[in-house]
Amino acid sequence: MRKLIYGLLIFASSLSAQQIYATFDVIAQKSANVAFSSSGIIDKIYVDIGTIVKKGDVLAKVQNDDLGSLLKLHQTTLKFAKKDYDRQVKVKKLIDEAKFDSYAKSYESAKAQVAYQNALFEKTILKAPFDGVIISKEMEKGDVVSAQMAKTVFKIQSQKKRKLILQFDQKYHKTVKVGDRYEYKLDGDDKVYIGTISKIYPYANNTNRKISAEVITSDLLVGLFGDGYINSK
Repeated sequence: MRKLIYGLLIFASSLSAQQIYATFDVIAQKSANVAFSSSGIIDKIYVDIGTIVKKGDVLAKVQNDDLGSLLKLHQTTLKFAKKDYDRQVKVKKLIDEAKFDSYAKSYESAKAQVAYQNALFEKTILKAPFDGVIISKEMEKGDVVSAQMAKTVFKIQSQKKRKLILQFDQKYHKTVKVGDRYEYKLDGDDKVYIGTISKIYPYANNTNRKISAEVITSDLLVGLFGDGYINSK
C-alpha cells in the first residue's frame, strides 16, 4: 500500500513539473585578458599556450633594471633612516622635540618612497590573476607595451571550472527559478547531464527575446553547445 501511494506521489509530482526548452553554450567560470599597466619592452616570457598557472605566478616581465636599481637605492636610504630614528627614540626625552620630529619625518618619507618605487617595479611584472590555464599568447619577447594603450599579452581561463549560459523564452520569466533542475545534452553526444540553475539574469535580450541563466559544471570543453529542458515546478 505504501509503495502504491509513493508511486502515485511521484507520478503527480512529475505531472506538476513543467519542462522548458533551453539551449546553452559552455564558457569558463573565470576568464581574463591580462595586460601590463607599465610601459616598456617585454624582456622575459615564462609561460606559453597550455601552461597551467596558479594565482600570483609570474607570466612575463618588461625591462626593469633601472626601476630595480632605484628601488634598492631607496631601500638603503630607508635602512639608515630607520637606524637614525631608532637612536633618537632611545633619547627622545633628552633632545629637542623639533629635532626628533625631523628624524621621524625622514623615516616616514623614506618608507613612502620605498612603497612608491616598489609599486612602480611591481607594475613591470605580469602575474596570473587566478588559478587557470593560458589559452592565448598575443605578444612576444621584444614587443613594446604601453600603459596608455594597454594590449593583451595573455588570455587566461579557469582550467576545469565551467558554466553553461542557458537561453529560454521570455514568457517563462516567472516560471524558472534558481534551484530548478536542468537536464541537457551536448551537441553530438547522447549522454544526459544534470545540473542546477544557480543564477537567472534579470533582463530579456532585446534581439531574440530570450532570458539567460547559469548552470555551474566542470571539465567540459569551452565553446561546446547543446540543449535540454529545465524542470520547473
